[in-house]
Amino acid sequence: MNTLENMQTFVRIIEAGSISSAADQLDVAKSVVSKRLQQLEQHMGVTLLTRTTRRQTLTAAGESYYQQCLRILEDVAEAEALVKDEHQALSGRIRMAVPLSFGLSHLTEGIWQFNQQHPDVVFDIDFSDRLVNLVEEGFDMGIRIAKLSESTLKARKLTSTKIVLCASPGYLAAHPVIERPEDLRKGHEFVQYSGGPDSWQFADADGKPWQLKMPHSIRANNGEFNCQSAIRGQGLIFLPDFICYKALRTGELVPVLEGQLPERVLGCYALYPETKHLTYRVRCLIDFLVTYFETDCPWQS
Repeated sequence: MNTLENMQTFVRIIEAGSISSAADQLDVAKSVVSKRLQQLEQHMGVTLLTRTTRRQTLTAAGESYYQQCLRILEDVAEAEALVKDEHQALSGRIRMAVPLSFGLSHLTEGIWQFNQQHPDVVFDIDFSDRLVNLVEEGFDMGIRIAKLSESTLKARKLTSTKIVLCASPGYLAAHPVIERPEDLRKGHEFVQYSGGPDSWQFADADGKPWQLKMPHSIRANNGEFNCQSAIRGQGLIFLPDFICYKALRTGELVPVLEGQLPERVLGCYALYPETKHLTYRVRCLIDFLVTYFETDCPWQS
């Protein structure tokens, strides 16, 4: 019995959520994963997982063993990293999840540059605006644009983006004048991001909060499409400046209520699972991206 391999498989079963998903992520047969789990349980004489057709649940012994496995596997990985020459050529796969608009517009060049420097690194990238579960889906890292809340993920900030309220000159000419936030209530439509808020919080001159429910003409889950819709006069839009900065500079979009709205700034983060050892190649990529965005953030220049 290969104890270390079985421990790694056990951890993957827990993080993937099922034996089938773990087998897919490890690229082995489901029977192989089941056998490794069975070997562990027989070796220790305890049940680690209770399983039904619908779910799996860690036993008390399984929870304790899972935590110990994480520590041991991280120690092994660190020990291997210490004896390796960190100046050797990087190699191996990096599986990462990236927001579609940000990834295509601002991350592509960085990844190409990193890959030119380290051609033996293989990228497997999921470009999607959906909220990816890095642990369950087996990603090494992800890029997320948000105000981060408490989670089981570790994060390193790469850059930031500001949310801008804007519209096309044609839209503004054809709709009621907007001189203060309260005017947004009067005969206006919005282009909305699917999955985002359909209302925004404001405060009046006395600091009293009020909520703007945003009627929408178009709703879509892609920022570039929404930006183009706003340019074509479909409505007001709240957009990250990394998407709309070019349109703002050319005048295709015009900022609305500048200086009168609460500043909304989101961080752009590299995330990775807290329970998963950060490989040297992933750590090097994150370091590279931090440096890359220090000099390549066109929406901030």
